[in-house]
Amino acid sequence: MMASLPTGYRALVLGASGALGAAFVSHLQADARCGQVLGLSRRSSPALVLEDEASIRACAQGLAAQAPLHLVIDATGALTLDGRGPEKRLDELDPQHLARAMAVNAIGPALLLKHLVPLLAHGERVVWAKLSARVGSIADNHKGGWYGYRASKAALNMLLQTAAIEIARRRPLAVVAALQPGTVRSALSQPFVGDDALEPSQSAARLLRVLDALPATGRALFVDHQGAPIPW
Repeated sequence: MMASLPTGYRALVLGASGALGAAFVSHLQADARCGQVLGLSRRSSPALVLEDEASIRACAQGLAAQAPLHLVIDATGALTLDGRGPEKRLDELDPQHLARAMAVNAIGPALLLKHLVPLLAHGERVVWAKLSARVGSIADNHKGGWYGYRASKAALNMLLQTAAIEIARRRPLAVVAALQPGTVRSALSQPFVGDDALEPSQSAARLLRVLDALPATGRALFVDHQGAPIPW
C-alpha cells in the first residue's frame, strides 16, 4: 500500500484507539511491505496524553528501541471537549474552552513533533502525516462559526508548516502533510455527520494512497482525502 517507503518500513499511529486511528492501524498491518506497526493512545502503555508533555516524552523514550520510523500518522484531536461542541457565535466564546481546544488540537501535536521527529529515519523517504480539517483553512472560511476548532486547526497548520521547513534541513526526503479526511463517521463527528459520511476504513485507505504519492518539497502540504490541495 505504501510503495514509496522502504521495504520493511516502520509505522507509528498516534491516537490509535480512535475510529480513524484504528482504521490506519488495520490497513498498515495488511500491507506486506510494512515491517512493524506501532500504536499509541490514551489506552496504550505507556499512555499518550496530549496535554501532558511528560507522557509524550515517556512514549518517545519507549519507542527509541523501535526506531528508525518511516511513517508517523497523528490521528489525535477533538471537536467536542468536555461535552461541549464548537461555538457558533461570538457570545458563546469561553476562554477555558478555547485554551482546551488549542491544547488538544495544536499544542499537543506540536509536542509530538518535538519528541518524535528525532526518531525518524535519515537518508530515506519518511512521512509525517497529521489529521487536520478543512475548517482550519483561513482562505476557505466562508461560513464562520466553530471558533475554537477553526483557530486550533489553523494554528496546527502553521506549526506543521514551520516544522516541515526545519525537518527538511536534516531529512530532505521527508514529507510533512496536513490531511483533511472528509466527514467520517466517528465519535468525534457523530453529532454533525450526514448520510454521505465516509466510513473510517474508507477514509484511511484514501489518505494512505494520497500520502504514498506526495512529493518531498521541503514544505508542508495541505490536502484532502482525494489528494486535492487545500489553501492554507
